[in-house]
Amino acid sequence: MGRKCQLVMGPAGSGKSTYCATLMAHLEAARRPAKLLNLDPAAEHFEYDCTADVRDLITLADVADELGYGPNGALVYCMEYLAENLDWLDDAMGVDANPDADEYWIVDCPGQIELYTHFPIMRTIIAHLHRSAAFTICGVYCMEAAFVTDPFKFFSGCLSAMSAMVQLEIPHVNVLTKMDLIKDQIDPARLERYLWPDSSLMDEWTEGEGKWASSKWKGLNMAVTQLIDSYSMVSFIPLDITDDESIGALLLQIDHAVQYGEDLEPEEPKDEFDIEDGGGDEF
Repeated sequence: MGRKCQLVMGPAGSGKSTYCATLMAHLEAARRPAKLLNLDPAAEHFEYDCTADVRDLITLADVADELGYGPNGALVYCMEYLAENLDWLDDAMGVDANPDADEYWIVDCPGQIELYTHFPIMRTIIAHLHRSAAFTICGVYCMEAAFVTDPFKFFSGCLSAMSAMVQLEIPHVNVLTKMDLIKDQIDPARLERYLWPDSSLMDEWTEGEGKWASSKWKGLNMAVTQLIDSYSMVSFIPLDITDDESIGALLLQIDHAVQYGEDLEPEEPKDEFDIEDGGGDEF
């Protein structure tokens, strides 16, 4: 199997930590061993137990106190420090101690979107994980499902997801989180339109006499959505953390992206017509 890894990313408040806690509980119930790395130096509390924690190396609070940086600058400094001390990451993930381990890691990343869209920090970390331990990595980009009610927030989120996909150059699964909070507010058939977003959604929003139609930015908005449409890269999987089937369906997509289980021996099928048990006829 080798080492597999999910990089859970997205803006602050998008449900990354809740996703990690939910997935770890789901994997434990399925008796699938997994480890979790907190890569957010600004984290204060968790809904899960960490196998490894970047705050053992550096914390945002310490950087802010010692250097006088604000939250954003301190976070970037912390991540740059990590990128310069990747031997700590190898130790935390047991790369040197067990180089040929079969492991499945969930990595809870910081909520600063610049880390995934134009700073090279995450690319450096990804390249190191590929090189040092042959990790197979999938990016899991989280976006709040509530964004489907606002055209500008939704397509802004699509642009950020696409930017991360282009920048990081790894398999990506984009997730509409917090579906449990809005599932009674949106028609399932309507939701399907948002899972494969295209410019026709913006056409609908800008039709008629509403404020979208009269906006002087209509042409720019349409150009942006057509850019997303032309790349045909961004799609979403809805996640309802109260529904085991929803969690399982998402995990199946991610497992496929990291090729988890492809080298496992299949179980022998049970014979439903066992002659010795009288369950079938002898020919």
